[in-house]
Amino acid sequence: MVKIKTLTDQDYFEFVDMQTRFSLICVLLFFITGNVCKLTISPTEPVSVEALVGTNVTLSVSHAGVVQPEVMWFMGGFLVAKWTVGNSSPSGGASDFFKQELDGSLTLMNVSLRNNNTYTVEMTKILEEKVSATFYLFVYDIIMNVSLHTDPPDAVEGEVRFALYYSTLQGEAKEMQWFFNGLQLKNGPHYSISGKKLTINQPSRSDTGRYTVSLTNPFSSETQYRDITVLYGPDTPVLKVSPTKAVFVLGESLFLSCQAEGEPPPSATWFFNGKSIAASSTGTVHLTNVKTSQSGVYTCVMINSRTGAKLQRNVTVTVYESPSGEPHCSIQAVNGDTALQFLCLWPGGAPEARLSFPSLNANASGYGNYSMTVNDIQRLNGQEITCKAEHPLIQTQCSVTPRGPGHFHSEILTRMSQDEQTLVVIHCSAEATPEAFVHWIKNGSLLQNGPKYQISTSTTQLFIYDFNVTTDLDTYTCTAINPLGNKTEDTTLLGPQISNSSVFVSSTRTEVTLSWGIPLTSVITGFDIQMKGPDLSSPSQPKHSIRSDFLTIQMMPASARTTSVSGINPESTYYFRIIPKAGRSTGEQSEQHRIGPAPGLSGAAIAGIAAGIPCALFVILIVLAFIYCARRDRIPRYPVSRAAEKAVTSQSTLNPHRLLRARLKPPPEYRRQQPERLTPLPSVRMATTV
Repeated sequence: MVKIKTLTDQDYFEFVDMQTRFSLICVLLFFITGNVCKLTISPTEPVSVEALVGTNVTLSVSHAGVVQPEVMWFMGGFLVAKWTVGNSSPSGGASDFFKQELDGSLTLMNVSLRNNNTYTVEMTKILEEKVSATFYLFVYDIIMNVSLHTDPPDAVEGEVRFALYYSTLQGEAKEMQWFFNGLQLKNGPHYSISGKKLTINQPSRSDTGRYTVSLTNPFSSETQYRDITVLYGPDTPVLKVSPTKAVFVLGESLFLSCQAEGEPPPSATWFFNGKSIAASSTGTVHLTNVKTSQSGVYTCVMINSRTGAKLQRNVTVTVYESPSGEPHCSIQAVNGDTALQFLCLWPGGAPEARLSFPSLNANASGYGNYSMTVNDIQRLNGQEITCKAEHPLIQTQCSVTPRGPGHFHSEILTRMSQDEQTLVVIHCSAEATPEAFVHWIKNGSLLQNGPKYQISTSTTQLFIYDFNVTTDLDTYTCTAINPLGNKTEDTTLLGPQISNSSVFVSSTRTEVTLSWGIPLTSVITGFDIQMKGPDLSSPSQPKHSIRSDFLTIQMMPASARTTSVSGINPESTYYFRIIPKAGRSTGEQSEQHRIGPAPGLSGAAIAGIAAGIPCALFVILIVLAFIYCARRDRIPRYPVSRAAEKAVTSQSTLNPHRLLRARLKPPPEYRRQQPERLTPLPSVRMATTV
């Protein structure tokens, strides 16, 4: 219920006093600024009002700018009340259904559905413009007694449409929702919702279910449902001949059954060569002791009793019989794996097929399920054995070749468990007929099922749990055995290794592709892709920092053999490597792959070489001078006077570095003509200081 606020005498005098003060303020503003306060009006509550039938509703407004304006209320286009705001005894158009409030608001008493309308209030004052405000009143009643109806009465698959609509004894809904089996329906190609109706376009059997309508208004809600069954069928009848075979033999019995989907379930009527024949209540025809005259076309007609729709289908019965399918050959070991039993299976038929193995025994044969045991088996290794199957209607054969264990198929699988333990699976199977039994051996000991090792039911797989690279890298031997021989295969598990790796640079030099290989028996659970160099970047996030150490940039699974790295700077140098892992253990890294511009000398190296060249030349001159002096001392000399010797000695003493300043002169001609023995030069270590 909407509450009505009634003004007391005290509220009224306070209201008049407030209006008087406001008028004085307006007069003061007029003398100061030359402006006059204008009349304004505004709703004090939401303009959209919802009310329950029988309650009182107040459409509240407030005004400002003038004192005691004249107010008029209109319902639609009709005047329903008129008075002066602030008048203690308002009058002018109000009735028992409308109450005038001192502040200009209007109260509707005991509202009904006919009060649904638009309400407009207008206020005016002499020499003032008219101001107004609009309200929208929605009156609701309590929703009661909702019923669902259909049009037409039955929903039939294939019809154009089917509709459901609701009616209420009292109250209307502000909001309506339709549901099908609990799911809300929306307007679309299949469902159309309009007014009080839900239309199903081209209903089908999938539309069978519970339809629910939910009605709500601000003061009540109601839900009603109805179960709808869409009638359909009969569908195309499914005919069955039992037993299932192409032909029947004279004297046999058979059943003909006819079934089709439909709602309600359709009934079956049988005809043979155009004449009606007896059938059971379930639509089954039983033919006993069939004769050749009963070969022909049998027709089943399915009828929907509600819709009158009917459909028929024919089946042809031929009175013969032959074994079904094809013969099947197999071998199994018997007598403690010392003999082979050959089996040929082709059951059924009338008469049963005659089965034999001519290559094993030309005179022996059997019927249906035939077997032959052979003790001398080694001569049969690799020899194809054929089973000959003969029937009056068909002749065929099957074959099988006994073989001892031959080519092995070995495979190593590795995976990590949730608790980060490594599981290694060695798969070892050999081509053999009959199937070979596999024994697993490690270090000369036969492995059995236990916490560490588990052998599959087929014995071809060995599971190694909680694999440890330190202790479990070993050679595991599998021996496949059948009556025709045995075969042994050794599998040496290796730690995580990279056998080869390569790198390919894209044409833009912004992406590299790493490829690698691993040994076949290497135990690997993943790979770390590491890089050294500038950080990878993208156009939106360029990076310039350079790392001096390798950093893992990707973690690849054990099955990976290639990966791509983007964000390479073409002008920078990068180094890549692959680290193989087995659980928590890591193997030897791959070779490092360098990516970037061609290597060259840095500026500092070039400056050092330039500075070292003069020093090197200086050292070479010293060495040459030393060699020259050494050779000169060994050459025979003519006698010289003491004076000359002194002169030479004193000259050498006074000018010790003259030899380095002047150019070396060639030795005299006589020295060139005399052979001499050269002594080994003293070793000189040259160093260049940069």
